[in-house]
Amino acid sequence: MPAQRNITVIGGGVTGLATAYALLRDGHAVTLLERNGDVGEEASFANGGQLSYRYVHPLADAGVPRETLSWLLQAGSPISLRLRADPHQWRWMLAFLRACNSTTNARNSKVLLSLALRSQDELGRWRTEGLKDFLWRQPGKLVVYRNAAKFRKAAASVSNPELEQVLSPSDCARVEPAFAALAPKLAGGIFSPADEVADCHRFCLSLRDAMTAMPSFTLLRGQASLGAGANGRCDVMVDGRAHDTDLVVLAAGVGSRQLARPLGFDLPLYGLKGYSLTANSPAGTMPDVSVTDYDNRVVYARLGDALRIAAMVDIGARDASINPHRIARLRALASETLPQAGPYDTARPWAGLRPATPSGVPIIARTRYPNLLLNVGQGALGFTLSAGSALRVRDLIRGTATPSLTDAA
Repeated sequence: MPAQRNITVIGGGVTGLATAYALLRDGHAVTLLERNGDVGEEASFANGGQLSYRYVHPLADAGVPRETLSWLLQAGSPISLRLRADPHQWRWMLAFLRACNSTTNARNSKVLLSLALRSQDELGRWRTEGLKDFLWRQPGKLVVYRNAAKFRKAAASVSNPELEQVLSPSDCARVEPAFAALAPKLAGGIFSPADEVADCHRFCLSLRDAMTAMPSFTLLRGQASLGAGANGRCDVMVDGRAHDTDLVVLAAGVGSRQLARPLGFDLPLYGLKGYSLTANSPAGTMPDVSVTDYDNRVVYARLGDALRIAAMVDIGARDASINPHRIARLRALASETLPQAGPYDTARPWAGLRPATPSGVPIIARTRYPNLLLNVGQGALGFTLSAGSALRVRDLIRGTATPSLTDAA
């Protein structure tokens, strides 16, 4: 057991909470600093609910720029782009374009897969040891493809048929009968039987409750700020007052970029807005298996008695306000694809900014400030990667980690 340190984790989303929990379990005294009234209220609140451990390919890939351009000409497309007079947006997009090749995608997918599988193992350990009440299930995940070329590409990338099964359209209907009516429109699907679903917000609350019962945990609400201090260290302020701590872990999602700027960092994070609906669907109408409609980029996941439908990427959104046109499109897609689980006009809408790096690989690293670590940039995989990312921070503090996933800016 390493020597106990006083560690402050900034950010009460799923990444920060998991980090705090892992460090508490490692014997440290942890303060979790959150600016909102409670934890999990931003990007972790109503995401898709998929724990997609084996399908972790970054958005940046060969062919994506061309596909995105075609989408931009279509109303209600999965990706929207609003260009702004913002140098950071342009730098992020140029870096994203540089990552859009098969070699880079394959390398980054391998990194993410390793982190995801470690995350799955650790979350299983946490559940076995008592963490509960977040609607966890292991129904598997089915990715269905309407486009034959995209399906062939996905099928060719399957390396372990036991973990990822290539299915015909009729097989897709067998695996998830709720989508049987869609089978004539499908080219095929990939089924990952070991993948899981859970409610991310309830997971955040479960972590909060478990930690609150630990005497070495403090939940502190307030606005953090960082600055360069004496001896090359990072100083922390909370609501303008000095906060004493041995180490700082910055895990504040898309807000981490603003917090890090006074330290001389320009973190390559950009908020990609995503949307969801939560519907109280009639009993027997919801899919049991988690399903991704790949061509429309829509996720369907049953979370307890509710159906979560999540989709879309808006690049260039200023905030997490709900765009009614995007929500209307999501309602229409759900009605067309899974009509029996509707009507969707009363489904609860949500939007959130997912903190993404251009490559899709998170930044989990020490910095030039000896008391500051980063755990940011998990993007749409925040829930999936949360436990594994937390273990990497733990290992960095222990001094047992391999070189950082991404060097700090």
